[in-house]
Amino acid sequence: MTIDRTHLARLLKREHARFDATHPGSRAAHDRATHLFGKVPMTWMMKHAMGFPLYLHSARGAVVTDVDGIEYVDFALGDTAAMAGHSPEATVRAVQEQFAEKGGATAMLPTEDAEWVGAELTRRFTATRWSFALTATDANRWAIRLARAVTGRPKVLFNSYCYHGTVDESLIVATPQGSASRPGNVGAPCDVTLTSRVAEFNDLDALDRELSHGDVAMVVMEPALTNIGIVLPEPGYLEGVRALTRKHGVALLLDETHTISAGPGGAIGAWGLEPDLVVIGKSIGGGIPAAAYGVGPEFADTVLSRSDLDLSDMGGVGGTMAGNALSIAATRATLEHVLTDEAFAGMIALSDRFAAGVQRVFDTYAAPWSVTQLGARSEYRFTPTPPRNGTQAHEATDLELDDYFHIYLANRGVLLTPFHNMALMSPATTQDQVDEHLVHFEAAVAELLTGN
Repeated sequence: MTIDRTHLARLLKREHARFDATHPGSRAAHDRATHLFGKVPMTWMMKHAMGFPLYLHSARGAVVTDVDGIEYVDFALGDTAAMAGHSPEATVRAVQEQFAEKGGATAMLPTEDAEWVGAELTRRFTATRWSFALTATDANRWAIRLARAVTGRPKVLFNSYCYHGTVDESLIVATPQGSASRPGNVGAPCDVTLTSRVAEFNDLDALDRELSHGDVAMVVMEPALTNIGIVLPEPGYLEGVRALTRKHGVALLLDETHTISAGPGGAIGAWGLEPDLVVIGKSIGGGIPAAAYGVGPEFADTVLSRSDLDLSDMGGVGGTMAGNALSIAATRATLEHVLTDEAFAGMIALSDRFAAGVQRVFDTYAAPWSVTQLGARSEYRFTPTPPRNGTQAHEATDLELDDYFHIYLANRGVLLTPFHNMALMSPATTQDQVDEHLVHFEAAVAELLTGN
């Protein structure tokens, strides 16, 4: 099917005009932002389809309200950071008790809640020893340092177009010539090929070839790619990765920060995976910054027995705010009362409904597009079949179509993840909200493909 790009441009112009007219408060706030780098608190907030960002007034459950008083069904959920829903009651109570009643958000002292959280993370993700961070980026960085220390090997292997936060080593992509820095990599401290190797997701031959050099300390990967769009593992791929890492004596870290959508124990729990290290971030704090990395007892004992490794001062493993009492209290409440096993069952059922509804729309209008689901997360792509690796996913990007659906839906009170056409379910999301998206999504498809 060929998209009429002239028609698409007209629709985009109309939607931009509607957005401009109905969001004067957000526009005015953005115009006044003269003391912010890029006019936003964090530069990735510039990534949106609308010309200027929506400004937040309030959020509760699966609904956000902007400064113009417009409510939105929120399927972005902070790109997973608000997967528990905005301000879940149990987490709010725990934060208030720790911060307002007990007092002390951070005192560089442990709390008893941390052991409970570690035990719960073990139940879900199998790793038996846990350490805490504020972001998955930091958790990944610290785990990489430990793997290099244990193995004495300098390099880390990643999948092309992976996402592990702002870890410098991860910004590497596969090319026909071998490997290169990922496009958009800002201020790289050195040539990324000096620190990293890369293999395409779902390519065991490439992984074997790269590990054969004998200089890789650890493979860091998501069980399914997510931030370049959802790319699911093919049958036998993850088992093959585990076999190859063991063959080459390489540690395997699975980053479940986004793939926790597969279930309460992420892909590890849903698919029975056996990594050496695990990273989990964003969602577990219920909106309060929190992350963790976990290791097995053998790995932990090896690291802790090394008298030459300074883990309590200048070793670069940890931070003043890591494991603070407030984050740990929020994490316990979120895992114990909000992102429960029962909640995930409901979230995944809603995602089933979302994905089935999107596919029905595609079938109705003979749209040669695809929808992919990873538990509580679903995404539609403008390709007949889902991409099988990161490079294919990157090359399939259609910015005009992405912008059209994002702004069309935002103009009708529905928000998707800004970076792609992805929808995440929370425990607070309802069937009516899923159906509301489908009504507007079908209208957007109909206008684009039939002019009606």
